[in-house]
Amino acid sequence: MSYKRGKGKEEEDQHIAEHAPPKKSFKKDTCGAEGSGNEEDDGSIFICDVSKNRRVSVRTWQGKVVVDIREFYLKDGKQMPGKKGISLTMDQWKELRAHVDEIDKALA
Repeated sequence: MSYKRGKGKEEEDQHIAEHAPPKKSFKKDTCGAEGSGNEEDDGSIFICDVSKNRRVSVRTWQGKVVVDIREFYLKDGKQMPGKKGISLTMDQWKELRAHVDEIDKALA
């Protein structure tokens, strides 16, 4: 770090802190435990379990409604969302739904 003539380290650090971008704070995503109904603590609407550790839900993310297909893991007895998953916007969801018959034919 370079220092300007005449300024001490404390003044330089204070100057940097004043102009630094605000630190990001992450909201901890807390999903409710099984049996808590269709609406989770974070406001998402639980739709179904696709498998033991995969869920489909509808939720709001960054102001947009998304269909969220995500893997979950157990931590301290609670189901927590993992990084693996996909959130489809409404346009993407409609496009996928429009091709369901084609997908079914390809799988047959």
